Amino acid sequence: MREKKHSWYRDATIYSVDVKAFRDANGDGVGDFRGLTESLDYLSRLGVDCVWLLPFYPSPGRDNGYDVMDYYGVDPRLGTLGDFVEFVREAESRGIRVVVDLVVNHTSDQHPWFRKARENPDSKHRDFYLWADEKPDLRPDRGPIFPGEEDHVWSYDERADAYYYHRFYNFQPDLNVANPAVREEVKRILGFWLELGVAGFRIDAAGLLTQTKGLAEGELDDPHGFLREMRAFVSRRRSDAVLLAEADRPPAELGEYFGDGDEMHLLLNFQLNARLVLALARGESAPLASVLEKLPDPPADAGWANFLRNLDELNIGSLTEAEQADVYEAFAPDEDMRIYDRGIRRRLAPILAGDRDRFELAYSLLFSLPGTPIVVYGDEIGMGEDLGQSGRFAVRTPMQWSDEKNADFSTADPDDLVRPLVSDEAFGPEAVNVADQRTDPDSLLNWTSRLIRTRDEFPELARGDCTILDADHPGVFAHASTLDGDTVVAVHNLGDEAATVTLALNADPTPVFGDARFGPDGDDLHVSLPAHGYCWFRP
Repeated sequence: MREKKHSWYRDATIYSVDVKAFRDANGDGVGDFRGLTESLDYLSRLGVDCVWLLPFYPSPGRDNGYDVMDYYGVDPRLGTLGDFVEFVREAESRGIRVVVDLVVNHTSDQHPWFRKARENPDSKHRDFYLWADEKPDLRPDRGPIFPGEEDHVWSYDERADAYYYHRFYNFQPDLNVANPAVREEVKRILGFWLELGVAGFRIDAAGLLTQTKGLAEGELDDPHGFLREMRAFVSRRRSDAVLLAEADRPPAELGEYFGDGDEMHLLLNFQLNARLVLALARGESAPLASVLEKLPDPPADAGWANFLRNLDELNIGSLTEAEQADVYEAFAPDEDMRIYDRGIRRRLAPILAGDRDRFELAYSLLFSLPGTPIVVYGDEIGMGEDLGQSGRFAVRTPMQWSDEKNADFSTADPDDLVRPLVSDEAFGPEAVNVADQRTDPDSLLNWTSRLIRTRDEFPELARGDCTILDADHPGVFAHASTLDGDTVVAVHNLGDEAATVTLALNADPTPVFGDARFGPDGDDLHVSLPAHGYCWFRP
C-alpha cells in the first residue's frame, strides 16, 4: 500500500463510479456493492487512489439518485449498509480511499422531511424548505438549472397549498440551508458516513449553497458560513478527510470556496475543463494558458480536481458563443449530442472520434497540469455513449468487462439491465472491453495505468509551482512544474501537424513519459513532436 502525505488527495488519482452501472454480482441487472468490491483488484492494478461514488442512497431514481429520500441508507438494489462497509474495508486494504456524494442542496419530494413539511404548516420540517403563498416572479439570476426541462423554480403543492422552491427538477425541493436545524441534520449525515469509513465527500451544488434561496433578496450575511461549518465538523471527526466541491463559478469567485484554507480542500475545475476542450477543438494552446493565468492560487494543502469528462454533461456554458460554436462543430455537430443549451452528452473517446493519439494527448495534458486528476469509469478503455438514452444517462452505460453476454456486467436477461449496453460497433463491448485490453501491453487500459503510475513518481506535477513556457508555436502548450528544486517539463502538441518548438532551457533532457526528439540550440532546447504528440521530461 502506497503511503500518502496528510493531504493525500493532492497526489491521488480519483476514479468516478456509478455503482448501478459498474458490476452486478447478484444477477438482477443492476450494479451493486458486491460487484464493486469484486472489482477492487482491477482498480488497484489500474493504480487509482480514491473511488468517488455517485449517489447510492434510497431514491425514487428520477435523477439518477440525486433525488435522495434517505441519507442514512443504501438503495436496496445496490445492497445493504453491511455491503457498503465491506466495500470500504476491502478498498482500504488496497490503499484505496472512498469519497461519497453529499447531496444537501435539495432532497427528493418523497423524503420524510418534505412529506412532513407538506402535511403540517406547524411542523419544524416546514422550515426545512422554502415556501410562498403566491407564485413569485422568476429571478433572472436564479433560474432553472435544467433549461428546457423546467421553466420555473417555484411549483405548487396541493397538500401544502403553497409554492415550494427548487432550482433543479420540480421533484427536488431545495433545502433551506440557512436554517440552523437543517445544518445540524447535515452534520449528522456527515458524521454517520465518516463513522462507516468514508474518506470524504463530494459536495453537490456547492455554488448554490452559498446563494440566497426562495424569496430572500440580496446576498447572505455569511455566504460561506455553511461550508466552513462542514469543513470544521469533518476535520474534527477525521483529520485527513477531503471535501471536493462542485462550484462552477467564474474564476474571480472560485477562491472564495477555498476560503482561508478553512473551506473546500478540492474544487472541480470546470473552468479548466471547458477551455481544455476548446483547446482540443481548435488545436490551439491559448485557451489553456489564459485560464491557468486567471485561476486563483489555492491555499496550502488545497487544490484543483481536473477532469476531461464527468458523468453529467460536458459543460461549456462559461465559453463565449463563438467558442461554444467551435466546440459544438468539432465535438457535437448533431443537436442530439447537446443538452441544456450549455453542454455535450458524449464520452471522451467518441468526442475525439476514437483517435488514440488525441485521446492520449488529452489525458497526458490532464495528468500533467497542477491538480488532482479524475478518471470516469470506462474512459480508461475508451468506452462510448448511447445517445438513445435520455439526457445524462447517455454517458452512464454499463461497464464493458468483456465481449461476452451483457459485456460481463451482469448475468441478467438483457431486457432487465439497469441501462442498455452501448450498441455502436466502434465503441460497444465487442470492440472495447477490459478483458481484451488487459492482455495487450499496448492497449489504452495499460497505457492509462502507466500514465497514473508515472505521475505518482513525480510529485512536482501535483504539488509544484506551475510556469507556462513560451513555446513559440500556437498549437503547442509547454509548462514546467517545480517542487523543492526538482522540475518536470511537459510539452503537448494540440495541432494535427508535427511541430518543433524552442524552449529557453539550457539542459540535457531526460524523458520520463511520451515521445519527442530533442536538440540543443545554443542556450535553448529544440523539442520536436508529431501531430498530437506529448512528452514529459526532466530538464
